[in-house]
Amino acid sequence: MKQKYVAYLRVSTQKQGYSGLGLEAQREIIHNHLHDTTPIAEFVEVESGRKSDRPKLKEALALCRKDGATLIVAKLDRLARSVSFLSSLLESDVDIVFCDFPQANKMVLHIISAISQYEAELIAARTKASLQAKKARGFKLGNPEHLLNKHKQAIQNSIRTCRVKADNNPNNKRAVAILRILVKENRSYSEMANILNQEGFVTSRGCSFTKSTVYKLIKRYKLS
Repeated sequence: MKQKYVAYLRVSTQKQGYSGLGLEAQREIIHNHLHDTTPIAEFVEVESGRKSDRPKLKEALALCRKDGATLIVAKLDRLARSVSFLSSLLESDVDIVFCDFPQANKMVLHIISAISQYEAELIAARTKASLQAKKARGFKLGNPEHLLNKHKQAIQNSIRTCRVKADNNPNNKRAVAILRILVKENRSYSEMANILNQEGFVTSRGCSFTKSTVYKLIKRYKLS
């Protein structure tokens, strides 16, 4: 009888969950490991690896028990960074396969998990020390009033930076040199866009010109 698998994928942040960052890599690892076998189900969890409250993992394990399937995880740290939590899972009645250590026995997995937990704790300690050092230097951490005071300035700085980049963009400069002539000839925006495209000019992002992009350039550089 062909072995059944239930895939479990985990990302640490909601942003990664929305964007797919990390998820596609995990799917690819699992796909390469199983070759022609497709998991009967896939469960995606958005949660820290140090937390043991995992609704999706519970669902995945329940399905494994129901269908006699094996839980498959791309990497050990995608399942857990806590030694005690991993130990309880390894001792459960569900078989678990890690694509990065498919032949590892339980003892080896416990050791690797301990190292993973140590790395997570080390990162947390370094982050805490860095924040404390900034605070000691007078930097306000997480102060809403401080952030609000800087909000307008941050927007203005961003706008200024974007404007400078656009003004200095070589594609824009080349196109503007031609537009100065075309504007004097009273060409329409469509005509100017067609001429630029026919002559091989591209926008600052390397795209073809449209009426809209021509209009923006003319206004930006005050050509009319």
